[in-house]
Amino acid sequence: MKITDIEVVIVRQDNVKMIGDGSQDTAVVLVHTDEGITGIGEVDSSPEVVKAIVEAPASHDQCRGLKEILIGEDPTNIEYLWYKMYYYSYYYTRRSVGIHAMSGIDIALWDITGKKYGLPVSKLLGGNFRTKIPAYCSVLMPGTKEEIDELVAHHRADCNYHGYKFGWGALGESEEKDVKLVEYCREAVGDSRLMIDIGMRWTDYKYALRVSREYEKQKIYWLEEPFAPDRTEDFGRLADNIEISLASGEEFGTMYEFRDMLDNGKVDIVQPDMSRCGGITMAKKIADMAQLRGKKLIPHAFKTGILMGATLQLIAAIPNADMLEYCAQETVLSKNLVRHHFRLDKDGNVTIPDIPGIGVELNEEILERYRRK
Repeated sequence: MKITDIEVVIVRQDNVKMIGDGSQDTAVVLVHTDEGITGIGEVDSSPEVVKAIVEAPASHDQCRGLKEILIGEDPTNIEYLWYKMYYYSYYYTRRSVGIHAMSGIDIALWDITGKKYGLPVSKLLGGNFRTKIPAYCSVLMPGTKEEIDELVAHHRADCNYHGYKFGWGALGESEEKDVKLVEYCREAVGDSRLMIDIGMRWTDYKYALRVSREYEKQKIYWLEEPFAPDRTEDFGRLADNIEISLASGEEFGTMYEFRDMLDNGKVDIVQPDMSRCGGITMAKKIADMAQLRGKKLIPHAFKTGILMGATLQLIAAIPNADMLEYCAQETVLSKNLVRHHFRLDKDGNVTIPDIPGIGVELNEEILERYRRK
């Protein structure tokens, strides 16, 4: 089997709001083969930039577009192809969006290999530790108590989530507001697990320390991305001075960045995003790094069903995962880009697909309706 083409389809809802919601658009990666098997992947990044990186003509030996690197290769040689992409695009792909583009292709290669051999990706990764996973509700932070109460009531009516995470949105505007919003969240969710994602908006360490100590009173399960990812030292200082677990990782790519955050940032919850960290290939290695240090791995998955499918396959195959981030944003792409979008059962769990590949089927009608030429 050989790779014949790599296609990046830009999909975007009609109106994109300037909020931290990655489910409003996406880059769907389709890797085509000469045996008629097509692998599906996704990238949570700037779709137009991802498309340019995949389709770019070669500039020189270590500055080549990803498609040109892979055409004619056997798609089941997944790890070899990961390092081939990394090496021959080294001028621009060491971190950030270059790794994002590689991630989408890597997911699609795992999907192809699973389909080729009739196995779910979890089996290719070594087998299942679990067949279902508890899900937590992941939403943006509203700005008022009334909005928080309404949001929680809405989601509780539909699903029995194992926790609630509020992030970005109205956080980071003032110390007083950051404290009050989390008090409102605790009142709304009762004894459920409560997670808070600051969205990298805190810039002052002492501010972060004061607010975090107030959050301790609310028994927060974890505090996510209080600082920008490059501020590893501040992560480590905060970890040493509060009882709340710190979480981070959605912005990172490759083992090297995760090693630094684990060892120096001292995070407790590691959150690689399959579509940004280097794909399933790199996420499995990161899971092993976290396991070696006694840390949980709970991937970031705030996108569409494609990313959720890839995430579930990894979660099935590692020992140190205990929850799934369930993107509860009610955008058309989040819920409808794949057929049979993942649903919670009555106990708040999501069943991990036991079908070949990453376990998703594109909804071609939605793909074409929101495709941007």
